[in-house]
Amino acid sequence: MVFYKTLPVVAVSVAGMFAASAVIAGGTAAAQPPLRHIQYTVGASQDIANAEIYWRQIDPPDWGAYSHNPYEFTPNAEVNLGPNQAWVYETWLADPDQWAMVVVGLPAQSTPPLAEPGFVCELKVDGAVVATDAGTKGALCSVRPW
Repeated sequence: MVFYKTLPVVAVSVAGMFAASAVIAGGTAAAQPPLRHIQYTVGASQDIANAEIYWRQIDPPDWGAYSHNPYEFTPNAEVNLGPNQAWVYETWLADPDQWAMVVVGLPAQSTPPLAEPGFVCELKVDGAVVATDAGTKGALCSVRPW
């Protein structure tokens, strides 16, 4: 009699565990798309100290989270650049068409523009160049128009 009462409880528990595992496994696989390798490269046609660089380091969970606090997902660095001194950063993103971005600009509004071509940037996704830009005051590399 004890065995009879225990068996249904164990059977329900095992069935429940399999159902929960299937839901968790299915939910996890659907929630995490494969990550793509991102490489940002920024340079300048002349030496410049403290150029401002912002880049997307991680995918925001959604547009609302990004809008609420973009700097949580977009670090900043002041970098010395020049013809032989590029800045290169690599990361992994799930949706580079939406989020991959690097922008570089002058350290201050009073800083004179650089000689042509000025700042240059390159964005690679999985080893393929998907965006380039150049400008005397700044450059933006992104697949998505900002």
